[in-house]
Amino acid sequence: MAVVEVKNLSFTYSKKTPYQTHALTDVSFSIEEGEFFGIVGATGSGKSTLISHLNVLTKIQSGEINVLGLSVKEKKNLKSIRFSVGMVFQYPEYQLFEDTVEKDVAFGPKNMKLDKEEIDRRVKEALNLVGLDYDLYAKRSPFELSGGEKRRVAIAGVIAMEPKILVLDEVAAGLDPEGREDILKLIKKLQKEKCPTVVLISHNMDDIASLADRILVLSKGRVEFLGTPKEVFKNYDRMNELKLGVPLATRIQKKLEEKGMSFSDVCVTADQLAHELKRISAKEAENV
Repeated sequence: MAVVEVKNLSFTYSKKTPYQTHALTDVSFSIEEGEFFGIVGATGSGKSTLISHLNVLTKIQSGEINVLGLSVKEKKNLKSIRFSVGMVFQYPEYQLFEDTVEKDVAFGPKNMKLDKEEIDRRVKEALNLVGLDYDLYAKRSPFELSGGEKRRVAIAGVIAMEPKILVLDEVAAGLDPEGREDILKLIKKLQKEKCPTVVLISHNMDDIASLADRILVLSKGRVEFLGTPKEVFKNYDRMNELKLGVPLATRIQKKLEEKGMSFSDVCVTADQLAHELKRISAKEAENV
């Protein structure tokens, strides 16, 4: 079942002025319940404009969007859609503002007009889900935490609203390799335990290849590709033309193919590459 349906979405900034810019043109796709959906594109391709439509931060100009069966054009649906689509923006730790972690995580649930008991339950659960023990962190100032801890607090604030769809914009940006790996593990945990439908924007093709069920590639506001990681990254030359590149495993495969090695399928992860190399090695051994 599709939880997001986008049909012929177009959006123009500064209409009818000398600064008019077409950000999106005739974009169509759907996201299925429980799907990990990746969105990639160069700077200025329309990614941020697109996701800002999903919880009506940007008002629709042309086309159709339905979220959980609700049209974003209907004013009566807006509150429900905004509570159902949790948005975590790039560098979310910069959006922390309360004097304690507990208050920051509780901000969203309070706006939902929930009673104190339910707010407390959600705050405790959200903090524990993101790996921050409530008893240790609740009364601390978020500004005294490490960068990775601040990001987890920001994510907890979104999770506490219990969205049906979690949208993450470059959530691992600016983190060191260990912090990046921790955040990506957290996203997979959240998808498994709390929010099964995840939308991830990323410039890292290895992350997208390993996490996403399907990938939408945007170029100058239009859909360039839409498919599984293998379907997308087999377009090696075009992905490089778009300055997005392909995963490391795909690049290694390409080099090996140039040296005469024959692969049965495109490899987008290290595990897939290792499996193919093992298969090729076994086949060569049989022919000796």
